[in-house]
Order: sequence, then structure tokens, then C-alpha cells
Amino acid sequence: MNYFKRISFLFVLTLVFVGCEKTNWNENFREYSKDPFGTYILHEEAEELFNDNDVVYLKKNIYDHFYDVYYQDEGNFANYIAIKHNAVKLDKESITRLLEFVDAGNEAFLSLNFFPAHLKEALNFDTENLDSNVYGVKGLKALEGKLYLYPNDDNFSKGEYEFDRNIRRHHFSQFDSQHTVVLGSQDIEGEKLPNFIKINYGNGAVYLHSQPIVFTNYYLLKDQKEYTEHALSFLSDHTILWDPLIKYRKNTREKEDKSIFKFFWQHEPLKWSLYVALFGLLLFIVFNARRKQRAIPIIEKLKNSTVDFTHTIANLYLKEDNHKNLVDKKITYFLELVRTKYLLNTRNLNSDFIEKLASKSGNKLSTTKYLINTIIGLDKKSSCTQDELMRLNTLIENFFETH
Repeated sequence: MNYFKRISFLFVLTLVFVGCEKTNWNENFREYSKDPFGTYILHEEAEELFNDNDVVYLKKNIYDHFYDVYYQDEGNFANYIAIKHNAVKLDKESITRLLEFVDAGNEAFLSLNFFPAHLKEALNFDTENLDSNVYGVKGLKALEGKLYLYPNDDNFSKGEYEFDRNIRRHHFSQFDSQHTVVLGSQDIEGEKLPNFIKINYGNGAVYLHSQPIVFTNYYLLKDQKEYTEHALSFLSDHTILWDPLIKYRKNTREKEDKSIFKFFWQHEPLKWSLYVALFGLLLFIVFNARRKQRAIPIIEKLKNSTVDFTHTIANLYLKEDNHKNLVDKKITYFLELVRTKYLLNTRNLNSDFIEKLASKSGNKLSTTKYLINTIIGLDKKSSCTQDELMRLNTLIENFFETH
């Protein structure tokens, strides 16, 4: 088919004029996006690609669309198409309605990187995506792949197609072989695994494809349009329902019955109680909207932790049984106090020093002499007992208490 040439030329011409802008390599699959991984070309050429059949661009969820139009009568069949990264907007009810549409004799084509769990359960298939955690542009660029198609039309020969980027190792790992036909595969670690299948469902069929990236602008401009033509050629010659998957389900005809307020609306007293509660809430908001002064926080006085610290250090030394260390510190503390309080030189602890200390401190000469001799004796020892430590501490405390 040559109908891609005209739109491809216009697309390339557009890129020339906007070439100074940075290219967006994110996968968006948007029908009106001219970025490499948008689907602008495919959407614009859809009518020619599908033999001039009408292309209905859905502006609402497929569930809501089927309330207005239902495709079941002979001559009014249709093909549903969704080419996206995922289909989170197709909830369980939407998928149920879509499969009812297929069961009536229509067809659906979904090409997704991630298939909804409800769809997998309903059609009894599963997938494995070895690159499900690869999202960045740089990481996806390194994913090359080789795909194969097995067309059922004599005009198309069996094809092998190589793609140079963004090809995830995504394949169908489980399906019902009695109702499923493999239409394409992918080379994954040297093994051809199915990536394109047809599941017969009721009077219709669902086509599932695991590589939506191949339908984007990038590959349609890289001479890979043949793959697109072949893949979409499996669909019957009917009206196309193109779903951009931009809307969540909004129709409430069935959801109204599940409303949590249904019970209130059925009973007049309960309904008025709800009105009164809402009105009371409104009054509360209005009368409490004015600004209130915040409570002034109580600031606690800073706690003097010096004593606690001293007890902690003392207990540490006691637990280590290092009595000599404590004796040395007690002696050092005593001599420093003598220097600062009595202005005496403590370098030589002789008899002259003892007399001056006794005089200035108001202690008896014998008491002072006994304390100084005890200090001299303990200072010379390499180790001390707990009793010696306690005796020194008592002498020092009594010495300063007397004064």
C-alpha cells in the first residue's frame, strides 16, 4: 500500500521545520502526537488502511458508547481498536461489555504493554514481560527485537521484521490452545515466543498484540509499515471503533443502584436527617472559620544535668574497679582547690606548706598533717583499694567542712 507515502512526507516536512526543538522520545501513543512514539500517522491514514471503512474516534469509554450504539445486526458489525501502553481505563464492567460486543460477532484488537487482569481472567491467558521494569528513554533505546508474522492471506508472505529500539521482551506465556491461533512471535533469547494471538470468543474474535510500539510514527517512517499492514489485515472489513482510552466509565445507569445514599433516598425521615446533618456541618464550618489564637506553649526550664553527669562518670569508674584513677583525680581536685581558695603553692607538700594550709583553712595542724601524708602515700602507690579511696574522700570532705 502506498497511502503512507503522502502522510509520511508531510510528517517528515513537519519535523524539518520544528527540528530545532528537542525530540520527545517518551512513549505516549497519542493519536494526535507527532512525536516519534505517537500514533499520528496510523490514525490519520486509518480509513485508507481499513479499506475506506468509517473510523469512529471514541470520545467516551467503550462502556458508555455501547449505551448509545450497539453493533449486532447484520451489516452493522465493527472492529474495536486500542493501541496504548496500558488499558487502566478499561475496568471490569467495561471489559465485560466489550466481550459482549465481541460475542455478538464483532472483533477487538488490543495492542498493549500491560494487559488488564480482568481481561486475562475472562479470556484465560497470561503474559510475561521480562522488561516490565524498564521505563527510561535510555533503557528502552537499548531494547532491540525481531518479530515474525504468519499472515493468513496469500498476498502476504511470512515475514521477519527487525526493530532497533523500545522492543520489550513481552510475550504470551499461557492461553487456551483450543480457542487460540498464534499469528506472530518474537525472538526472545533465541526462542520464538508468541506475541500476537487471536482468541475466538463467541461469534467474534479478540486479537491481542504485545508490542504497541511498532504502530508508532517512528517505525512507520523507518520502512516498517509492512508489519503494520499485515498485522491489521487480520481484522474483518467493518467500521472501526478507535479507542484513545482517554475516558473512565461515566454511565451511571447501573451504578445508581449501588449508591450508598440509595437507602436514604427511599426513606423520607432518613433523607431529612441527612439534610440536617449536612446543614449542621455547614454551620460548624462557618462559625469556626474565624482564626483562633493558638495556645502559648509552656517552656520548661533547662535542667542542670551536671550532677547526673558526675554520678554517671563516677559509676563508670566504680564499675571498672579503677580505684587508683579516682584517687589521682581526687588528689588533683584537692590541690587545685587549695591553690585557688588559699593561694598556696602545692609543688612541695612539706611541713611549711602543712602549717600554712592548717592556718588558712582553720583546721588543726594534726588533721592537716594526716591528710597531706595520706595524699603523699597514696600518690606513690601504683594501685589502691576501695577502702583507701573511701578514706581519702572522707578526709577531704571533713577538711573543707571544718572551715
